[in-house]
Parts: sequence; C-alpha cells; structure tokens
Amino acid sequence: MGLLSSKQTDGDNEMAFDFHFPTSKKALIIFTRNPELGKVKTRLAKSVGDESALNIYKFLLKHTVEITEKLNVDKYVFYSENIHRDDIWNPDIFRKKLQSGNDLGERMQNAFSEMFGLGYEKVMIVGSDIYELQQKDIENAYNALETTPFVIGPATDGGYYLLGMKELKSEIFQNKDWGTTTVLEATLKDLKSGKYVLLEERNDVDYYEDIKNVDAFQQFLPPHLDKNFL
Repeated sequence: MGLLSSKQTDGDNEMAFDFHFPTSKKALIIFTRNPELGKVKTRLAKSVGDESALNIYKFLLKHTVEITEKLNVDKYVFYSENIHRDDIWNPDIFRKKLQSGNDLGERMQNAFSEMFGLGYEKVMIVGSDIYELQQKDIENAYNALETTPFVIGPATDGGYYLLGMKELKSEIFQNKDWGTTTVLEATLKDLKSGKYVLLEERNDVDYYEDIKNVDAFQQFLPPHLDKNFL
C-alpha cells in the first residue's frame, strides 16, 4: 500500500515540539521511511536486491519532493524512524516530524489529529512511493474537499495512495489489515454515511512487477533484470 511505513521505533525527536502558526488552511502530510539499506521496499528487494531497492526508493522520494514542493499548502514530512536534518527535504519548505503509533492506522490518525489540532481545515496525506502521482492530482484532491468531506485516491493493490478530510474520522484508521487488498474497501465502508470523492486509480511501487516495464526505473535494476541493458 502506498502509505505503508515501517514500525515506529524510539528515537530523538527534539523537533517534534516546534510551534508555529499555520500559514494556510491546508496541510499536507507526507509519510516516508528513512532510506536505509535493507529496510525499504523489502518486497521489491526480493527481486532486485537491497541496493537497487534503496536506489529506487530514493528516486521515488525525489519524485515526491518535486510534485509537492510547489504546492500552496503547509507541508509536513513524517519520518518512520528518526528525523534527518540534512536530506532531500528542504526544511524551508517541509516541516519535519516523527510518526507515532503502533501500526499504520494509529500513526496516520495521530498525524491527522495533530494537524487539525494546529487549526488546519483541510488535511491530506500521501505516501512517498507513487511514481504516477503528480502535483495536479494533489491540487485536484484539495479542490474536491471544497464540496465533499472526504477524498481518497485508490491504489491498484487495494489500498490507497491519498486520503484527505475536513474533520477527523477515527474509524477510518481502525480495524484494518494494513498492507492487504482489503484496506480501500473497508475504508469506503467507514465513509458510507458521509460523502467522498474517489480519485483516479494509481499504481504504487511495491513489487518488481510494478516497475519492470517502466523506463524510468530501468537504470536502477541489476543487469539481468534491466530490459534496456545490452
């Protein structure tokens, strides 16, 4: 699933209590894993190896920066393990925080709760491994929240790559088998009494099959898998 992140661990989070006034009514939460060898894209790594999987994830992070940095919203990067000060996420553009919670649902709920607590009126979360996602998709999602309480972007694997809302609905984050094909269906059931907009389906990158025919990824594959390698 596009938003799936590694399990929360204890770490130094001295930046977590930085206080500021929101500069807009819109907040974007970006969930990311710390890019460490052997700890990212583990399902993909079974086919391409740990080093290629790490390079692919770094490439996806760069893509996520490029499609979010110019958005006219307040942007927050929530790290899975620990906050990195000097990395791809420019601190002048992205505020840095740490995920907290025992599973993906709890971590997302805590992040949404924090944003609403800061006074934001439209809060959205995206994963950092959706190569098909573009800036316009996120802008369209915010526009959808003008007329509906919820917006969700379905992933091809049965999860979702984007979730936006105007008020916290805790049920969305509870009693889900995260990382399975049932997440989107179960989430939409939670929203049945409310209105939502469903965005176009996008493919996230979890397995070799997700990238094997995409030219942009060939450069990262080991020679025996690179269809462009001569």
